[in-house]
Amino acid sequence: MQPASADSSGSGPQLTQLKRWGPLGAILVVVVVVVALVLSGGGNDEAEGPEASGAGADPEPTSAPTTAQAGSNDPSTDATPEPSETSAVTEPEPRPLGTDYGPDTGLRPGVMSWDVAQEMGVDIEWGPRCDTERGRLAIPSFFAAACVAPYEGWNGGATDRGVTEDTIRIVWWIPQEVDFIMLYLTSAIVNDDTNAQEIATMEGLIEYYETYYETYGRNVELSVVQGSGTISDEAAARADAVKIAEDIDPFMVWGGPGLTNAFAEELAARGIPCISCGPGQSQDYYVENAGLAYTLGKGPDQLNTLVAEYVGKRLLGDNAIHAGDPEYRNRERIFGRIWIQASAASPVLNEQFEEALAAFGGEIAESQSYVLDPGTLQESASTVIARMKEAGVTSVIFNGDPIAPREFTNEAAAQDYWPEWIVTGSVLVDTAAFSRTYNQEQWANGFGISNLSARVDRQVASSYAIYNWFHGEEPPADDTIGVIDPLPGLFYSVLQAVGPELTVVGFHEALFAGEPTARALTAPSLSYGVQGIWGPEYEPDYRGVDDVAEVWWDPDAVGPDEIDRDGTGLWRFVNGGERYKPGEIPEGPPAAFVLDGTVTIYDAPPPGEDRPAYEPLTP
Repeated sequence: MQPASADSSGSGPQLTQLKRWGPLGAILVVVVVVVALVLSGGGNDEAEGPEASGAGADPEPTSAPTTAQAGSNDPSTDATPEPSETSAVTEPEPRPLGTDYGPDTGLRPGVMSWDVAQEMGVDIEWGPRCDTERGRLAIPSFFAAACVAPYEGWNGGATDRGVTEDTIRIVWWIPQEVDFIMLYLTSAIVNDDTNAQEIATMEGLIEYYETYYETYGRNVELSVVQGSGTISDEAAARADAVKIAEDIDPFMVWGGPGLTNAFAEELAARGIPCISCGPGQSQDYYVENAGLAYTLGKGPDQLNTLVAEYVGKRLLGDNAIHAGDPEYRNRERIFGRIWIQASAASPVLNEQFEEALAAFGGEIAESQSYVLDPGTLQESASTVIARMKEAGVTSVIFNGDPIAPREFTNEAAAQDYWPEWIVTGSVLVDTAAFSRTYNQEQWANGFGISNLSARVDRQVASSYAIYNWFHGEEPPADDTIGVIDPLPGLFYSVLQAVGPELTVVGFHEALFAGEPTARALTAPSLSYGVQGIWGPEYEPDYRGVDDVAEVWWDPDAVGPDEIDRDGTGLWRFVNGGERYKPGEIPEGPPAAFVLDGTVTIYDAPPPGEDRPAYEPLTP
């Protein structure tokens, strides 16, 4: 059978860079890093937080807090830096904090944002990092954060574990350079960024953020910990977390092994918060670990809800007109689902998806799971595809990692099976870099929804462009920066809203108090807390991205992928990259394989998302 043809022309979709994408389902590749949170509201008294749950308090002492040495750029060195002299945490001195704007700002003590200052008529000397015409940081980004007044005076000193008057201890966990699972995953896109290059890039990003964002007199003291096992090794993950807690005792951890939640669980048990520390978990997990676990992307249960809405509103009850098999195109869609067995939560999440689809009157005729194991994946693909074909599935809903579709699509072609391939926003499947590695005759029938956003040429608008603008040179990890940047990006956006009294509880409250980020075509919108975007079963919300775009694969479109490699095959974003939150996906047939109104890559930001020009400040 021949795949359905698509009318196409050369252009390119809009996305964000990837590279060492690490945690499956945990780190979502988004330009979110520069989409600073508009953290200018008061605290949310209704939100659950670490103080309410007891999670924010220090656990039973394991060792005296230490000031860890910065991570070495040499990935061959010991995974955990040796601590320097220890110093016991002391109560803040009985002296007043610095700048006090009074109790009526609606902001945390010591914080003053541009918008509130204008409303209150407060005269502020904003300094060169603020564009006083826009009230936004003077960085070339449409999504620049609101200016925050420079802080003067004492900041409270050792306000929490890992915090001193001058420093904030942060641990960044990275995978081993020889992690065979990571090598298997990244080999498909020729990943050649080294750990040393990634560390240097993170250090350069921190320098950028601390030049423009208010840190209340403190600087991040970064410790880099390389995994002692693979990204699926539960025992090694727990050992890493214990060592971090006992030897470094940080305020927070960024990143973690992506195929086990043991790392995050061990940190949470010790009261250490973490951003993107493992695979996505259920809502219950985040509520039970309130204030100690956050993700940048949406959770797998949230994604299930949006996929069910898309299938229910756009596909259910119609013929499989985008299948490669002409016979399927004349049949009403019969759905199958292929999903990854990534954790103990995976079967529960699969059941949840089927229940969500059933609410629209749909059902899954054949459900097949697989395990991401290089040694068995090809054999699994043979069995899974055979069962899909035997069940008469016309439309395969894929929810898994970005490597497996290569095996599944090749096997489908070998078995002369040509269904529709429905993408669901599962991590990096919807990138050109990975999609070009799949069987192109099969993938020509690929369409669905994407968490990612329409790309702008990364030389013009991206984490890469910001780094180049600030440092005058490209990042050492030029391919990976798009997945490194969201971690410090989120942290510093929240940090300047917390104020001088930095605590785990305060970080949680400041994050939850922020309004959703601006809606756009070229970046997803994030929110945390209780925003009314998701149903009550998903609130309070500890996951970031709230919206999706509709996409389809154009195997003939020519242009660069997310890491600037020219080639053929790009995702087309419908309606210029229009994004939909829960309840907003339109009714009716999918707008797939219709060129009109689609975009692959914007040469320049679309109207209304212009990037102002500034000269960078000297670090």
